Amino acid sequence: MDTSETPVPRTDLIVCPQCDAAWTLARPAAGERAICQRCGTVLITPRAKAGKQIIALSIAIAVLILAAAVFPFLTISAGGVTNSVSVLQAALAFSDGPLVVLSLATAALIVFFPLTRVLLSLYVLVPIVRDQPPARYASQAFRVSEALRPWSMAEIFVIGCAVALIKISDLADVSFGPAFWMFSALVLLVIVNETYLCRWSVWNALSKPAAS
Repeated sequence: MDTSETPVPRTDLIVCPQCDAAWTLARPAAGERAICQRCGTVLITPRAKAGKQIIALSIAIAVLILAAAVFPFLTISAGGVTNSVSVLQAALAFSDGPLVVLSLATAALIVFFPLTRVLLSLYVLVPIVRDQPPARYASQAFRVSEALRPWSMAEIFVIGCAVALIKISDLADVSFGPAFWMFSALVLLVIVNETYLCRWSVWNALSKPAAS
């Protein structure tokens, strides 16, 4: 007779994603935080009405990404010649040559990956905030969104461009276009969005039965 039992998931434990330390789960109240005592990583950060705030921020981020990709990013004037370029035009400038892979990777890192993350977050969070069962494949969508997080480099692009433009300011007249300021606002919104997002709360909500 087989007496083996199916393992029961431990819902009273939480594991730190940085140092893998396991702790007894104590759910903090809204506005409080649960922090790993070994490495200091924030584990749980519940906020009242954070879901609606994150959705609003995500929509704003998506609009800024799309607008910043097509509006002029900067204007360079030298020798009586003036030229304006958008982010996508700059990223895809070498798309028909041997640097096509680098061009596509650049466009993905600064535009397509951040936009994909935002759309996946909306797909996951909207049903949860509306107190509905999670959307189909919501867990996989949120996992992909988290996997793309280190590769979304819009803020690195803005900082790199600012440093490069300062260095060439002696050679040409450089002025920032509307897309630069959109990207700057985008970076701030992304930081605020990451602060509001409690990943443990999302995974906990996704543990409910999926919509049929």
